[in-house]
Amino acid sequence: MERPRHQGMTKNTYMRWRLPLVCLLWEVAMIVLFGVFVRFGPEADAHWEEEKREMNLTSDIENDFYFRYPSFQDVHVMIFVGFGFLMTFLKRYGFGAVGFNFLLAAFGIQWALLMQGWFHSFKSGKILVGVENLINADFCVGSVCIAFGAILGKTSPIQLLVMTLFQVTLFAVNEYILLNLLHVKDAGGSMTIHTFGAYFGLTVTRILYRPNLEQSKDKQGSVYHSDLFAMIGTLYLWMYWPSFNSAISEHGDAQHRAAINTYCSLAACVLTTMAFSSMLQKKGKLDMVHIQNATLAGGVAVGTSAEMMLTPYGSLIVGFICGIVSTVGYVYLTPFLESRLHIQDTCGIHNLHALPGLIGGIVGAITAAAATEDVYGKEGFIKAFDFTGTYRTRTPSVQGGFQAAGIVVSLLMAFAGGALVGAILKLPIWGDAAAENCFEDDIYWEVPEDEESDVYHMHNPDKPASP
Repeated sequence: MERPRHQGMTKNTYMRWRLPLVCLLWEVAMIVLFGVFVRFGPEADAHWEEEKREMNLTSDIENDFYFRYPSFQDVHVMIFVGFGFLMTFLKRYGFGAVGFNFLLAAFGIQWALLMQGWFHSFKSGKILVGVENLINADFCVGSVCIAFGAILGKTSPIQLLVMTLFQVTLFAVNEYILLNLLHVKDAGGSMTIHTFGAYFGLTVTRILYRPNLEQSKDKQGSVYHSDLFAMIGTLYLWMYWPSFNSAISEHGDAQHRAAINTYCSLAACVLTTMAFSSMLQKKGKLDMVHIQNATLAGGVAVGTSAEMMLTPYGSLIVGFICGIVSTVGYVYLTPFLESRLHIQDTCGIHNLHALPGLIGGIVGAITAAAATEDVYGKEGFIKAFDFTGTYRTRTPSVQGGFQAAGIVVSLLMAFAGGALVGAILKLPIWGDAAAENCFEDDIYWEVPEDEESDVYHMHNPDKPASP
């Protein structure tokens, strides 16, 4: 027997034809575009044996797959499990958090392979893909998952797909400007992923401001088991963040250094988060929101400088600072942004990604400007910043200036793109829920009929309580 539906659902949120139409049409478009443009790269193609001879390689172990795939696995888990479960803290929006993250990420990686491919691996009219393309596509989708955190529970699945389409496109453009035109170093994406993704999402949620969201205030909190599920996401992200920041670094010392720097920063961040979470509460008790989120800020903040000679103690300092900044942000800035600036940031991405992303960009600019041959060695100095070809005369101070410019460009792209996309998503055609039905799985999902179903239906007078 079909469960009674919310009043007004047919008018506002009926998805039976709209969602299948969008998903199927867009997937057909992906198949056509992949058929026209995408081919295996040299190390994935059946002509690898010939390629191996031309490159004087004697073993298949030299194939990039064996160097990159372990990192790809870690990053892939972070996108689909880490981000998905991190957002399950809402007591009635667990299906939406994991399920819609799954949907937008699955579509996003396909579109990202195309967009990034056209910019970075387009040769003779074809996009050549290998394992590094898969990692970069996951990075791109990571920025979309970050933006999703700001609008979590307030948008329809079609709105999320539309946002993904535009954000992936803008991400690829911003990434090309920073990495190819400005020649900045941003191994872990403090600027390209976190700063851009967070401020894009914050701009979108500002445009989609709901003055009556107080009507669903009772559903914006967590319960004991939803916080435990969210901690699963936190732990996956925390454990695999060294892989995230080092995944596309050059083989050898750069990749090794990026993992160590991230490892140290994350560890320091946990202690300062715990300290300030207790300090800022009247009774000295820890707040699970801080532990789920602020403990990850150290990984965000060393993204840009991860493969530089930041040093282990420098990484500890960055993590120490970010744990404080992020926790203070959750206590003071999030309420301020909502009450004064009308920015309804569901997951607090401003504190986990935006502020640490800015710190990461600044740390990267300073570390690059302070680089010397004495610290890096002559060859290491040239390799670390790729001071070859057109950039062979670039100095550390100039590189630091370009690093700072990368922050500005990412912010401008995020604000402009977020405003445009927010205006598009505001159109009354996407099937988003009314304010009183936000943060509610039952709007778009079939919720199991069991003894806990009252949690999802307590607001619906037509649904009888379980005996």
